[in-house]
Amino acid sequence: MLAVSELPAPRSVRRAYARHRPETTTLYEVVRDNLETLYGAIDDGALAVRVPKHAKKELDAYLSCGVLCRGFARLRCGSCTDSLLVVFSCKGRGFCPSCIGRRMCATAANMIEHVLPREAALRQWVLTFPFPWRAVLARDGALLGALTRIFLESVQAFYAKRADAPDGKTGAFTVIQRTSSDVRLHPHLHVLVLDGVYREEGTSLLWSPTRHLQTRQVGEVLEHAVRRMARYLRRRRLLEARGDEEDRSDDDAEGRLEASAVSGQTPPAGPSWQRGLPRPQPRALGYDKPLCASLDGFTLHAATRAGGHDTAGKEALLRYVLRPPVAQERVELRQDGLVRIVLKRPFADGTLAVEMDPLSLLARLAACVPPPRFHTVRYAGVLAPASRWRKRIAPEPPPVPAPALEAEDAPPKRAGTYRPWAELLKRTFGFDVLACKTCGGRMKLLAVVTDPGSVARYLETIGEPSDTPARSPSRGPPYWKSTVLRRKVLGADA
Repeated sequence: MLAVSELPAPRSVRRAYARHRPETTTLYEVVRDNLETLYGAIDDGALAVRVPKHAKKELDAYLSCGVLCRGFARLRCGSCTDSLLVVFSCKGRGFCPSCIGRRMCATAANMIEHVLPREAALRQWVLTFPFPWRAVLARDGALLGALTRIFLESVQAFYAKRADAPDGKTGAFTVIQRTSSDVRLHPHLHVLVLDGVYREEGTSLLWSPTRHLQTRQVGEVLEHAVRRMARYLRRRRLLEARGDEEDRSDDDAEGRLEASAVSGQTPPAGPSWQRGLPRPQPRALGYDKPLCASLDGFTLHAATRAGGHDTAGKEALLRYVLRPPVAQERVELRQDGLVRIVLKRPFADGTLAVEMDPLSLLARLAACVPPPRFHTVRYAGVLAPASRWRKRIAPEPPPVPAPALEAEDAPPKRAGTYRPWAELLKRTFGFDVLACKTCGGRMKLLAVVTDPGSVARYLETIGEPSDTPARSPSRGPPYWKSTVLRRKVLGADA
């Protein structure tokens, strides 16, 4: 898989292509210079946590993502001697901005062109769970999937009732985001719902849009979903009262890592890992903002909407829900060694940025990597793969001109949804990377170089480093650069 920059730019912006160099970014520098220290602190017992195998694999792979010495594809212009090197990506699922950015652009394009009906508007429903549940839901994919299904059924029931069509069906595209804007572990649901229902009349499917959603109705959906979730958890004895220590496991190192990432404290000092879910404190239904409701620690927001014929708005909304947990340009390294993350939007208390120890950031990155077989994208309703109506509502493919069908250089038909690297760059940034800057000819694939000896010889010829950037060795104790953490762990004299 080829790496692509993760930050989509407005289509009006035109700029020349430059190869992505992740080794020059602040995030790469933080991981490279502190990863061995994190492992060393865990091995020495200074951090009573354990980095899961899948998270360790992704952290290690990130340091080779987009680095030329790991191999590359060489493209050369057919008219002149200009060439272009394209690096390989790590295919990360957790936090790699380049890999998740590529997946974000490809998924959004496929949804617009092949899945979402053109006449249906999209409404975003964002559901957050109570704070004490988050560490459990981050690990237990089956439980989170069950609660997601309950919420989607509640939304479906609301749309069918609102349209007075008991047999009507809507569709939903759900993305499970695992972090908040300060990279704390925070599993929550971004659900893009077709803002209306389809109903069958004879051999036709009729679209009935939903208009003028009211804040009170958002509260009704939340009440219905929370009531069903509580009933589901009680039947399976997954709810436990606060203060009940019977099922707690304080020797769970992975649980302490997740609890610490939820609370934002490193070394771990957050709530203990629990096999069950604490009962949320009862709180009455409240409305803090228009089309936003809160109840018993849950919040539901439904104010964002893209019109049926607003294709650009739909694609922007899809990219938003699929975005990476942290963007390269929002990570800064301070002179005192701390990492500063600039928030995209200020917190309610006016906080514009958060500063943390590098090991704290690495612990949060490790916790945000989804476990194996933990699906973060789900389809439901008429958008589900098994739905009989999905093909009937999908947009028609654009007609292909006859000359293009007979052209020798016409691209082959794709059986799947994979989109080439050059196509994504052109769609996202507006420039054609395969157009030669010198003569305007077309770049063509010349070779894929993966043999270490061949890679080293070619890179030495063009003056590029032939070795992977070396990791910094583990620092000895005290491991933390933050004086606050040093005092907390080592005492007032640290």
